[in-house]
Amino acid sequence: MDNSSNTDGNYDLGYQPSPCSTEQNDQSITETPGCSTMSGDSFLYCRTYSGTSAFSEPVDDHSCCSEASPSHWPARRTGDQKLAVLTRLRTKQRKSNVDEKLDELESLDLELEMMKERFAKLLLGEDMSGSGKGVCTAVTISNAITNLYATVFGQNLRLEPVNPEKKALWKREMDCLLSVCDYIVEFAPTKSQDLRNGTAVEIMESRPRSDIYINLPALRKLDAMLIEILDSFQDREFWYAEQGSMSSNSTRTGSFRRVVQRNDEKWWVPVPCIPPSGLSEKARKHLRHKRECANQIHKAAMSINSSVLSEMEIPDSYMASLPKSGRASIGDAIYRFMYSAEKFSPEYLLDCLNIASEHEALELADRVEASMYTWRRKACMSHSKSSWSMMKDLMSDVDRNDKNHILAERAESLLFALKQRYPELSQTSLDTCKIQYNRDVGQAILESYSRVLEGLAFNIVAWIEDVFFVVSTYNEKA
Repeated sequence: MDNSSNTDGNYDLGYQPSPCSTEQNDQSITETPGCSTMSGDSFLYCRTYSGTSAFSEPVDDHSCCSEASPSHWPARRTGDQKLAVLTRLRTKQRKSNVDEKLDELESLDLELEMMKERFAKLLLGEDMSGSGKGVCTAVTISNAITNLYATVFGQNLRLEPVNPEKKALWKREMDCLLSVCDYIVEFAPTKSQDLRNGTAVEIMESRPRSDIYINLPALRKLDAMLIEILDSFQDREFWYAEQGSMSSNSTRTGSFRRVVQRNDEKWWVPVPCIPPSGLSEKARKHLRHKRECANQIHKAAMSINSSVLSEMEIPDSYMASLPKSGRASIGDAIYRFMYSAEKFSPEYLLDCLNIASEHEALELADRVEASMYTWRRKACMSHSKSSWSMMKDLMSDVDRNDKNHILAERAESLLFALKQRYPELSQTSLDTCKIQYNRDVGQAILESYSRVLEGLAFNIVAWIEDVFFVVSTYNEKA
């Protein structure tokens, strides 16, 4: 009776006796009910398995179960344990893979929604009402690049690496906006082909427009170089303190106050601070090198921006607003100097003017530029063509000894010297008008991209100059 009941218990636990086990005595079978195959509690089995299973009944030392138990059971138990562990690891791996895929899908969904929003604004011309009263696509893209620059770099007022999230935002959104240039092409003859009837025809192929093909890769390179310059200040020997406060590690009260006095006009700019021992020669060399690099980048970006602006058409509204006389625009004193001098020197003229502020320089630039186009228009008055694109073609036919032509050339050289002397000068009225009325998408992208890079390069140079000013001030005091 006991044997039969134990046998039923074994069947309940999922164990079916093998032929070899039935040939043993009943006692051995009774004392080994825990040696069953893997059940649904496999995880519990693996965690509690040791020399004696938690499912097995206690066996005394005089028991003969070691002789009666099949020799292959421990091997089966070890194999089942490995199988359970592998199953558990695979389950965890599948779960982690699923979580990663879900995160990737969520990020892709966010990027997709962002792209939808961007291109919706481009198509609507920033007019969310959809009534068609928005600006043109060129102005929308120009505004988008300008606003993106303000978002990423607007709060960055220090020599330090850009926040990784903002850096990724800049790269992702700029790639999206600049992708428009991939579809701005021009057709050019590449080769000729003879037909069967002997007629020679030229085959036209599309290629990137020349101005985009030349300038866009250069701007991308300048962009990467500026980011690299900021990233190089990860480990620096100086730090920053907010205006009117002092870092706890700083002991240079006098030099700090002098820096504050220097930055009175820009009170929001943080003040660089250096250790009591000053900067090492290695740090100074690094600052000088990065200042030179940023200065060259600034010149390159400014050159690209000027060339793009010069190629933009002058709006008719600007030409209509020009004064009738160039002399009335620039004033009698400047006019007499430009007209009477045999050898005109714009640098000498600027020295005599004693320009005291950026506002005065910008005002003079607007007046000189207006007088320049007034004299050019008078030089072409004998022709019936009035549009600016035709005027540029006619300038080569104008008599070089014509008074208006000479004055226009001298005004152009004066404007160039003025912009060279004041590189931080804001856009003139003509530049603003060109950007506002521009309809060329490619020119809008090149102009806005070069403009924001020019501003970032100028800021980096100014920040490095602030550090050198603190260093020189500290050395003077020491």
